[in-house]
Amino acid sequence: MRIAFHHAPRGESVARIHRQDGVVLILPSYSRKFRVPHDLAHAAAERELGLGGGVFGCIAAGAMFDNMRVAEGKPRHDAKARSTRILKAAKRSIGVAEVMSGVIHDAVEQRLPTPLRQAREGWGVLEQDEFPWTDADITRATDALRVLDGQWQASLDPVEFSWPDSLRADP
Repeated sequence: MRIAFHHAPRGESVARIHRQDGVVLILPSYSRKFRVPHDLAHAAAERELGLGGGVFGCIAAGAMFDNMRVAEGKPRHDAKARSTRILKAAKRSIGVAEVMSGVIHDAVEQRLPTPLRQAREGWGVLEQDEFPWTDADITRATDALRVLDGQWQASLDPVEFSWPDSLRADP
């Protein structure tokens, strides 16, 4: 899957998502209050932490969120039912993705150090299992978003983002 984050006129971003099935989706962001687009933070954190059940892994598997629309291509005949199944099954993992991307987003947005403690605390709010990532994983995800933020701030050109084929929610 390929994602292009475009600058929108009112300071927001719009993601144009090219899925493997040939469908092109539009995902508007409602993050004017942030310098760093929230959806860009999701994409970076989810990819770097291997969160296939997060927002973009769900989209790669065929899910559609309410604010998305199809721009090109023809969705599967069972697209709505498939999306419902994916989102229902991924409810918990989307919560984890929201927390982890939020922690990393906040650190980059506020120009703070890598949020190692905050990531562990956020995990602990949702899960009782041992924290699944190393300090190097959290650092890599934070650094990836810092690089993407630099690209976003430096130009009005879209920021291109590749999504691994293997990183998708279980349909």
